[in-house]
Amino acid sequence: MTQRLSAATAGSPTLAYRSYVLAVLVAVYTFNFIDRQIVGILAVPIKSELALSDSQLGLMGGLAFALFYTLLGIPIARLADRVSRVRIMTVALALWCVMTAVCGLTHSFGQLFLARLGVGVGEAGGVAPAYSLLCDYFPSRQRARALSVYSFGIPVGSAAGIVLGGFITRWMSWRMAFFIVGLAGLLLVPLLNMVREPARESNEGAGAGPRPTLGQVASHLARLPSFWGLSMGAATCSMMGYGLFFWMPSFLVRSFALSLTQASLAYGALVLVGGLAGIWLGGMMADRYGERRKAAYALIPAIAFLATVPFYVAGVLSKSVEACLVVLLLPTALGLVWLGPVLTAIQHLVPPGMRATASAIFLFINNLIGIGLGTTLIGALSDAFKLRSGVESLRYAILAGTGFYVVAALLLLFAARHLDDDWYESRQRLTAKSHFSGD
Repeated sequence: MTQRLSAATAGSPTLAYRSYVLAVLVAVYTFNFIDRQIVGILAVPIKSELALSDSQLGLMGGLAFALFYTLLGIPIARLADRVSRVRIMTVALALWCVMTAVCGLTHSFGQLFLARLGVGVGEAGGVAPAYSLLCDYFPSRQRARALSVYSFGIPVGSAAGIVLGGFITRWMSWRMAFFIVGLAGLLLVPLLNMVREPARESNEGAGAGPRPTLGQVASHLARLPSFWGLSMGAATCSMMGYGLFFWMPSFLVRSFALSLTQASLAYGALVLVGGLAGIWLGGMMADRYGERRKAAYALIPAIAFLATVPFYVAGVLSKSVEACLVVLLLPTALGLVWLGPVLTAIQHLVPPGMRATASAIFLFINNLIGIGLGTTLIGALSDAFKLRSGVESLRYAILAGTGFYVVAALLLLFAARHLDDDWYESRQRLTAKSHFSGD
């Protein structure tokens, strides 16, 4: 099998082999999100057994994961710009799966917090190198769709984590849920290890040359207003996105008296159907309109974010669970439209040798704010509203969070104003560098 895969990639990778690589990376990203998001459905039994507040749950589900995930992402990406990205991802996959299983051994908030830190350490090496790999396997005209398909791991993994967590907890325990999903992910280690490391910059025609330093990457990005608009816009919307992934199952249990299994099935289906549709729509539109006008990579998600707000307000305020779920399907899709367009724009704003590092800087901003603050802030708001709203406090905390989408849209509109100029400037710098270095 290994010989066949190596033969397939001896020259330019075939469509079949690129599809294989994409499928493996999607599977790995799916387990990345299963292990990341399973805490959302397990929050109900964990809160009961360990006697935690919503603020503690928010810290454990957000900051505990985000702390090392974001801090280690940049140095790992620097390494990925120099050595095998496949090896880095293989080690990262094994580590985060083992640490997910360790979560099932914990007996206090402190122990679980530390175990989730370990999951974040492993997952720090799982995403930025994958972005870079895909850009070396797929030409520019197909990258938004390739990155969108890769991002299918988000709704598939989130839905699987929610549903599996609910069913395993019903029949066994929340501890067994951590054990099973953590150890199952280890089955992907040999498949990922068989992926061939592609030649870097294979689709750009730029020579290898010396790798830029972190300071050079940071200096390049600092001159691009569109990068900061894209990054802060994505981070702001992620505050709501990650917050919903974590808190929505608890909201369905508390406000509509669903069982844990019912909540897991209902929200899992919502995330899966809406997420897949929204991500694919975003990638398709980005590839169609982005070639003609680069600002479209920011305008498409900005419009989508503005459209989510009235639907979220109507859905969360619904009195019946059926109406709530039906109405929330559309904003769930619209809230994930941004992935293909924004990720593609980030990759094209930098030379190929900077991609992993630039992706890590983007992920640092996005995840530190999105994961670190979103889940924690909604939990804190729920605790603050509890005296006045009682069991409905989480409903109003989620409603308050919809304002993040408006701010995100404004930041992306700012990025759209600069994206064409920044894109052109980046291409000019790359051309000049290739010319003067003799490439």
